Amino acid sequence: MNAPLLVSPSPHDHSGASVTRIMLDVILALMPALAAAIYFFGLNALRLTGLCVGTALLAEYACRKLIRRDNTLGDLSAVVTGLLLAFNLPPALPAWMAVAGTLFAIVIAKQLFGGLGYNPFNPALAGRAFLLISCTGAMTTWTSSTWQSVVDATTTATPLDVAKEALKLGQPLPFNCDATLLTRLFVGDINGCLGEVSALALLLGGAYLLLRRVITWHIPVAYIATAALYAAALQFIFPATAWPVSFHLLSGGLLLGALFMATDMVTSPVTRSGQIIFGCGCGLLTMVIRTVPSGSYPEGTSFAILIMNALTPLINRATKRKPFGKR
Repeated sequence: MNAPLLVSPSPHDHSGASVTRIMLDVILALMPALAAAIYFFGLNALRLTGLCVGTALLAEYACRKLIRRDNTLGDLSAVVTGLLLAFNLPPALPAWMAVAGTLFAIVIAKQLFGGLGYNPFNPALAGRAFLLISCTGAMTTWTSSTWQSVVDATTTATPLDVAKEALKLGQPLPFNCDATLLTRLFVGDINGCLGEVSALALLLGGAYLLLRRVITWHIPVAYIATAALYAAALQFIFPATAWPVSFHLLSGGLLLGALFMATDMVTSPVTRSGQIIFGCGCGLLTMVIRTVPSGSYPEGTSFAILIMNALTPLINRATKRKPFGKR
């Protein structure tokens, strides 16, 4: 009876989830995509992944030490950032560029703002954007996957690169988007970044996150549905030159962005309606960047998510719920 009474503000119920558990689930969900990258790109995939994850851990430890704050390596968020950045890089990217991009992601995009929970932009995407602007040539130079070099060594360009060049000239797709191509896109037998080659591996990881309730359906479904509707409208209006819906969904980083990066809890809205708005915005911007004939980038996922990250505070303010009992 003499024990002190501890009073704390709400909420008084806890789901049992922790940052470490959530990050561990994300790491496990990325393992199928990592396995696919190793299968198709060999040692280059391990090299880049190891460099990015190792640099992320060292940079986070050094930053926290310099600013005299608690060590946060145990929350595994640096590992997730390193993995996601590696998944957004070409297999043959020079090591020093991968290290520079990771340092930008951790030091500038994350720790400079105060660390996990305070960063307004997804660190991995910020690192990729930094490299894409600073090292454009290396970031747009592709090598064939180990398997593809056996079955098709005619080109090292990604399907989106080839499609965008045809779009600039007002020409239809220079290849048949048939069942064979779609199967290769779905399985991962194509050129591209490490984490965007296998749609099957990404979908397996996304399903795991949904089952574990790490993410909800709102952002991925809104993202993918908006992109699909936009592609279908283009195909209806410009049947001669528009790309099929299935090609848009299975190529590039759309699935990687929709399932693993747009759903980042820190940089996405907290309300369900806000998440749907966020996902729709990401899908719309991705498709606009992809399909503008005069545009320089064949892929718009990274910039679309970063732009919507900047709008997240406004979306939260516009969709916040009225407190119970407030007039």
